[in-house]
Amino acid sequence: MYTLYSMQRSGNSYKVRLALAQLGIPFRLVEIDILKGESRTPEFLAKNPHGQVPLLEAAPGRYLAESNAILWHLVSRTPLRPEHRIDRAEALQWMFFEQHSIEPNIGAAYFWLALVKGGRELQQHALEDWMEEGYRSLAVMENHLKHHRYFVGDHYSVADIALYAYAHLAHTCDYDLTTFPEIRAWLERVAAQPGYVSMDWQPENVVAAE
Repeated sequence: MYTLYSMQRSGNSYKVRLALAQLGIPFRLVEIDILKGESRTPEFLAKNPHGQVPLLEAAPGRYLAESNAILWHLVSRTPLRPEHRIDRAEALQWMFFEQHSIEPNIGAAYFWLALVKGGRELQQHALEDWMEEGYRSLAVMENHLKHHRYFVGDHYSVADIALYAYAHLAHTCDYDLTTFPEIRAWLERVAAQPGYVSMDWQPENVVAAE
């Protein structure tokens, strides 16, 4: 059985929990609170020297870091990974876009504005850039969705999971989605997918940080 080291309120961790739930894959969940330094202990750093979650123990003693790498591993040989070669490359294109354009802006705004007490004051100098670049990235998604129901091949895939995690949190950190009707409709389509779980969902076998 997989073991997933995850933080409940982390969008990157949520991606992995969502994929595991939708694929019906059982897993053991270890809750790590990075705000309390639980990812910086010697025990955790021995598993992931980068000190970040999510982290997946994919086989005994073998650990995968980076949320989208974990996703790609999980969806191998499943309907969530596109079948055709060019579609697989397009899925990776959107997953790279997510880590390059969505996570550093919307993800950063969410972390500092929604999770860290006093974060708005601490990061006031960066907020304007996050908002500008975040809106620019949302516009890229909106324009794509004007002509497609999903991001690859008009079928729900791993690319949608990757993009959904922080896009669905945008409204919690000052982004106004009123002018992005296609994104709002897509968010509803994702939430209607079989096996969908919300960000606050956990499996039954949750254990505290080691």
